[in-house]
Amino acid sequence: MSADPLEALYVLAITSGMRQAELLGLKWRDIDLEDAGLQVRATLQKVGGMFIFTAPKTQRSRRRVAMTATAVEALKRHRTRQARERLALGPAWQDNDLVFPDAVGGPMEGRYVLRHYFRPLLRRAGLPPIRFHDFRHTTATLMLTQGIHPKVVSEMLGHTTIGITMDIYSHVLPEMQREAAHTLDRLLQDATDA
Repeated sequence: MSADPLEALYVLAITSGMRQAELLGLKWRDIDLEDAGLQVRATLQKVGGMFIFTAPKTQRSRRRVAMTATAVEALKRHRTRQARERLALGPAWQDNDLVFPDAVGGPMEGRYVLRHYFRPLLRRAGLPPIRFHDFRHTTATLMLTQGIHPKVVSEMLGHTTIGITMDIYSHVLPEMQREAAHTLDRLLQDATDA
C-alpha cells in the first residue's frame, strides 16, 4: 500500500483521463464503487481567492466514466484512510463530501497538489518534471495504442467531438495504421490459406 495520501488521485488520473479540476471537484456521492463507475458533475475552480464548484464546460464533459479495478481498489483504500483522518479531527473536519479534500476536508487547490505532493513525488521517483495534465495525454495515448475505439476514448475524456480527440492524438495514428495493415495481412493470408 502506498504511503502517498494522493495515490488514489494519481491512479484515477492515469486510468480515467479526467482533468485535474474534475478530480478535485469529485464528491463521494458521484462514485459508485460497486458498479466501478463515476459521474463527472463539477469542476473545482479558485476564483478571486474563493473555491467554487462549476458545471463542466460542455454537455460531453458531464459524463459517466467507467473505472478500472485498480482505481476502485485505490479509492477504497483512500476512503478508509480519509475516514480515519475524519475521526481524528472530530468537529474540526469540514464535511464537503470531497474525495480529494485538503487536510481538514475543505477544497484543495490544484497548484497546492502540484507543489506539495506531485512534484516532490516525481523527484523522489527520479522522474523528470511533467504537468499533471500529462496524465490525461498518457491515458488517451495508451488507450488508442491498445486499439480502444477513438469514440470511446473521446467519451471518456469528455471531448466535444471525436475529431478533437483525433486532432490532439494524431501522433498515435501512424502506429495504429501499421497495426491495421498487419491485421489485414493476417486476415487476407488466412483467407488465401483456406
